[in-house]
Amino acid sequence: MSADANKALVKRWFEEVWNQRSEAAINELFHPQGKVHGFPEPDSLLVGPEAFKVVYRQFIATFSNIHIALDDLIGEEDRVAVRWTCTMDHTGDAPGFAATGRKATLVGSSFVTFRDARLFEGWNFTDLTKMRLLLQRS
Repeated sequence: MSADANKALVKRWFEEVWNQRSEAAINELFHPQGKVHGFPEPDSLLVGPEAFKVVYRQFIATFSNIHIALDDLIGEEDRVAVRWTCTMDHTGDAPGFAATGRKATLVGSSFVTFRDARLFEGWNFTDLTKMRLLLQRS
């Protein structure tokens, strides 16, 4: 696929999976042997759509009104880099954190490779310290 086609695929991923909360899009856009590094924790590794969906379901149960804006998107050959901003409301309980009702913002970046016209491997980086401090405040 071309760099432009890969960038379009990444845009679809963030729009359909996260902003529209389409679990069906995960099966369509994520390679069956795909890997996700750094989500939900920096040292996490998820392999395959089913493993990703377990964490995805927990995340969307914990945060509502999720919206991810793509701030920068750069593609070259079979690699795409994206810098993003995620805004959401903490409306569900998560391990260690009762729902606070507070708005939370995450900024991060993702680096993605592709196989068979699907996302194959993604490395995700975000600073969770500000969000944890927000959620821990009383």
